Amino acid sequence: MPIKLISPRSGKTPYYAGRGKHLGVYIDRSTKARDRALARKVIKKWEAEIEAGQFAIPSEPTFSTAAIGYMNAGGERRPLAPLLKYFQNKPLKQINQTAIDAAAAALMPNATAATRNREIYTPVSAVLKHAGFDFKIRRPKGWRGRIIRRWLWPEQAWRVIDGAYRIDAELGILCVMLLFGGLRISEQLAMVCDDVRLREAFAFVPDSKNGEPQPVLLTPTMIRALEAHPRSLKRPGSRLFRFHKGGGLDFMLIRACAVASGIEPPRRVKRGSKWPKLPPYEFDWVTWHTFRRTYATWMRRYGDLDDKDLVDTHRWKTIESASRYAQTVVHEAARKADLLPFPPKLPKAKLGASAADCAAASAIDGT
Repeated sequence: MPIKLISPRSGKTPYYAGRGKHLGVYIDRSTKARDRALARKVIKKWEAEIEAGQFAIPSEPTFSTAAIGYMNAGGERRPLAPLLKYFQNKPLKQINQTAIDAAAAALMPNATAATRNREIYTPVSAVLKHAGFDFKIRRPKGWRGRIIRRWLWPEQAWRVIDGAYRIDAELGILCVMLLFGGLRISEQLAMVCDDVRLREAFAFVPDSKNGEPQPVLLTPTMIRALEAHPRSLKRPGSRLFRFHKGGGLDFMLIRACAVASGIEPPRRVKRGSKWPKLPPYEFDWVTWHTFRRTYATWMRRYGDLDDKDLVDTHRWKTIESASRYAQTVVHEAARKADLLPFPPKLPKAKLGASAADCAAASAIDGT
């Protein structure tokens, strides 16, 4: 088959490519040309070189060359060291779903599905995509980890915030900002003092995960908290909070939740040590994202916002992403349950009474 001109793939590459066979030589490579006419000339040049026996067939891409190219382009280096040692010069066309599953089992035999996904599947996928060998990788079962859809009721939120203040005053203010502002933890930590205007009840984050700026209305509670900032806000160019996203900050939240639950806050023995194992406690399910989930729930329950309104807060980009909080309020249709027939009298069941006992009491009572 002749060498065909392949148009640029939207979002992948701006260059035309050539793919096909000429005199038995298979070609599948970029022309490095953005112009269609120029790309056709490049293909004609390849055909002439093949006919003259001067065409240099490029070596088969391997995982090591692809990984190096990915890192040189700014890709994350940390998780690639064990993968480079495992795959070495394995050709990319041989790295399929079976090969990736085998690498995960060999490199992380005792890890959770979420850890395997983060350390194996995601970096391998990034390298393959960058090299143009993309295919839909099946993630391990349970790779999303423990999905928690709970939120904080007001009385619970006050206790967690109180626990955070008892651990660290600045940590308490951070929790207040997340609860009433609805930002992600990374977005909130990126806020600088210059972008906070207490007199205007306004704050601003220029960039966010969804690629859009995040305006923040400062509620009276947030303003009072920021006015008592232990390092004040008069620090031009400085970040609003001193914390950095990571295990250390996560552990501070665990300690705050332990205090809120009424148990002794745990302590890490030394830097880099594992978190001590704790028995289940009341707020052991709280994460940083719980504050964002609580913000959405409260805006629906107490602010009477619908899905479109949540999108208009700029915290969610699409109605589909905002609609996940619809279950936090009772829809008007469900309120029709109040119109269902109801018994004139219910039996008084003693503590621990069975269903049969209740039925017998109803029969005796004539209801």
